[in-house]
Amino acid sequence: MKFISLFIALIACNTLPAQNQNTFRATVRDAATKEALAGASAWLKGTANGTISDAEGWLEIGNIPDGTHTVVFSFVGYERLEKVFLFPPADSGAVEIFLEVEESELEEVFIASTRGTRTIEKIPTRVEFIGGEELDEKGNMKPGDIRMLLNESTGIQTQQTSPISANAAIRIQGLDGRYTQILKDGFPVYSGAASGLGLLQTPPLDLRQVEIIKGSTSTLYGGGAIAGMVNLISKTPADERELSFHLNGTSAMGLDLNGFYSQRFDNAGVTLFASRNSNAAYDPAKTAFSAIPKFERYSVNPRLFLYPGDRTTIELGAGATFEDRLGGDMEYVRGRGNGYFEDNRTQRISAQLSVTHRFNERSRLAFRNSYHYFHRIITLPDYTFDGRQNGIFSELNYLYATEKTEWVGGANLWVDRFAERKRPGVLPRDSRQTTAGLFVQNNTRISGLLSIESGLRGDRVEGYGFALLPRVSALFNLGPKWSSRIGSGLGYRTPTLFTEESERIHYRDVLPIDSRLNTLERSYGVNADIDWKTPVGDEVFLSVNQMFFYTAIRRPLMLTALPDEAAYRFRNIDGQIDTRGAETNVKVRYDDFTLFVGYTFTDATVEEDGAHYRNPLTSRHRLNNVMMYEREESWKIGLEAYYYGSQRLNDGTTGRSFWICGAMIEKIWERISVYANFENFTDTRQTRFGSIYTGTVSQPVFMDIYAPLDGFVVNAGIKIRL
Repeated sequence: MKFISLFIALIACNTLPAQNQNTFRATVRDAATKEALAGASAWLKGTANGTISDAEGWLEIGNIPDGTHTVVFSFVGYERLEKVFLFPPADSGAVEIFLEVEESELEEVFIASTRGTRTIEKIPTRVEFIGGEELDEKGNMKPGDIRMLLNESTGIQTQQTSPISANAAIRIQGLDGRYTQILKDGFPVYSGAASGLGLLQTPPLDLRQVEIIKGSTSTLYGGGAIAGMVNLISKTPADERELSFHLNGTSAMGLDLNGFYSQRFDNAGVTLFASRNSNAAYDPAKTAFSAIPKFERYSVNPRLFLYPGDRTTIELGAGATFEDRLGGDMEYVRGRGNGYFEDNRTQRISAQLSVTHRFNERSRLAFRNSYHYFHRIITLPDYTFDGRQNGIFSELNYLYATEKTEWVGGANLWVDRFAERKRPGVLPRDSRQTTAGLFVQNNTRISGLLSIESGLRGDRVEGYGFALLPRVSALFNLGPKWSSRIGSGLGYRTPTLFTEESERIHYRDVLPIDSRLNTLERSYGVNADIDWKTPVGDEVFLSVNQMFFYTAIRRPLMLTALPDEAAYRFRNIDGQIDTRGAETNVKVRYDDFTLFVGYTFTDATVEEDGAHYRNPLTSRHRLNNVMMYEREESWKIGLEAYYYGSQRLNDGTTGRSFWICGAMIEKIWERISVYANFENFTDTRQTRFGSIYTGTVSQPVFMDIYAPLDGFVVNAGIKIRL
C-alpha cells in the first residue's frame, strides 16, 4: 500500500508542473518615442528565470508557475520597472511595456552660446558640453587655470609660447590661437592684448559649464571664431547656499587657495569667487632655466543678481586679476646674478551688466554690456613692452519662440583700443578698432526627423570694410540610437598684432598693423558628425561620435622677417591655410566604470606663394584615453594616457612623438573631500629629447616648445563644503 501511495505522489509531482507552466510575452518600448528597445532585460523577481528583448523589443519568459508573480524590466539609461501579473493570464497575448528614461538622463542642459532656449539635444549646431562634475575633476588637476581642461578635450591643443614663463594659447583643429574666440558668459574679455595670458589667468572653480563649438562661429559673436569658440559659463545663485573652499599644493612648489560663495534670497542673489595662486621657480631638468616661473596671482569675481519681478533679471558683475610672473635664469629669479629673464606684470579688470526681461512665455528682450581693461608689461634684459587695452562690448537681442521655431535678432557694438608706451626710435603701434554688427538666427524643427538652424550676420569693421557671414546647420534624428549634425559657415578675423608668432618674440621689432596693407582674413568651413548610442547587454552602455571637419582661410596673416630692416611685418600671404581631419569619440560605461577614448587626425597645411608645408606645431595624430571609476559620493579614481604625434617646428625640423600619463584619486565625504593627482608620472619632458635653446645662458635663443617642460608633478588638496 505504501508503494502505491509513493507511486501516485511521484506521478503527481511530475505532472503538476507540466500542467501549471505559463509563458509571459511582451514588447518593451521607450515611453516617449514608442521605439522598440533591443537588449532590455526581464526576469521573475527573486529568480534567475529571465531573458533579453530582441531587435523588435520582443521577449518571452517560460516555465512560470500559476499564481501572482512580479516581473522586473530594466534597460541601461532607463528607470527600472516592476509589474505584478497573475498566471495564467486572462489574455494570452503580448503585453506592451513602456520604460521611462532615468531622471539623470532627463536633466536638461541648456546652451547659452546660441542665445536660444533649446537644450543640447535639440540644437542643430554641434556643441560640446563640459559640465560641473567633469569641471570638478579637472579642477583637482589644475585648480589655477583652464589649460588642462581644454587641452584634454579631443581636437584641442594648448600651445606653449614661452619656455620660461609658460605663456600658452589654445589651438582647435590645428589652427593658431588667434582663430579661437574665448568668451566669459558671452563677453569677449580675452581678446586682443588680453589673450596672451588668458588661459593662465582663468581658474575653473567658479564655472558652471563650458561650451565648445568647433568650426566657424563668427556668425554668433563676430570676427575671431574661425576655428571655434569657447564660452565659459559662470555659476549662478541657487536657493540653497553654496560655500566652498579649495586648497591645493604641488610638488613643484605651487600653492592654490580658492573660495566660492553663492546664495539666492527673495529678490536678490550673489556669487563671490576669490583665489590666490602662486608658484616658486621650478627647474626639474636642471637646464638653468625655469620650466615653471615664479608667480603670484590674486583674483576676485563678485556678481550681484537682482530679480525686481518674476519676468526680469539684472546681473551686475566685476572681476580683477593681478599677477607678477618672473621666469628665466634660475639664479636671477632667486635674486642672484644678472642672467636672462622674462618678467610679466599684468592687471586685468572687467565689469559686466546684463538685463533680461520676459514679455511672456514666448518672447524676451536682453541687453548686455561689458568693459575690460588689460595692462601688461613684459620686461627682458634689454627690452620692455608696455601696453594697455580698453574694450567695450554691447549687445541688444530679442527672442521669439514657439513650439517648433525660434527667432533671435539683434545688434552689437565692439570698441577696442590699444595704446603702447612710447619708446624712442620705435613706430607707434597704437590701434583703434570699432566693429558694429547686425545678426539674425533661426532654429526650426521641420519634423521629428529634421531641425534646421541658420544665421546671418553683417559686420562693419572700421578700416577694413564689410563682412557678410551666413551659416547653416542641420540635425537629423535617425531614431533612438542615431543622430547626425552637419554645419557650414563663413568667418573672418581682423588683423591684429597679438598672435602666437608675435607673442613668441615678445612683440619686439614687430611693425604695426596697417589697414592700407593688411586685409581681413576670411574663411569658410564645414563639419559633419554622426552619433550612435546603444546598450550592449544589460549593464554596458556605448556611445560613438564620429566627426569630419574642413576649414580654409584665404590670404592668412603671417609674420614675415624683413632682413633689410631687422624687423618683422604682418602680411596677407598669397595662399591659404587648410585644415582637415576627423575626430572620433568613444565612451563606454559599465556599472561604476567609464572609459573614454578620443582620437584626432589633423592635416593642417599652408600654401604660401606657391610653396606647400605642414602648419607648424600641430600634432597630426592625437589620442586621448581616460578611465574613471566613480562610486557616487564616495570615491573617484582615474587613469589617463595622452599620445601626441610628431609636429613640424618653425625651423623645419620635426619634434618627437610622446605619451603623457596621469592618475588621480579622490575620497569624498558629505562636507569634505581629499584628493591626490599624479600628473605626467612617466616624466615626459622636452628636455629629455634635447636642449630647448642654443647660445649661452645669458643670451639664449629658445626653440619651439611642443612637449611638457615641468615633467612629473604631484598635487594634492582638500575641498571643504559648508
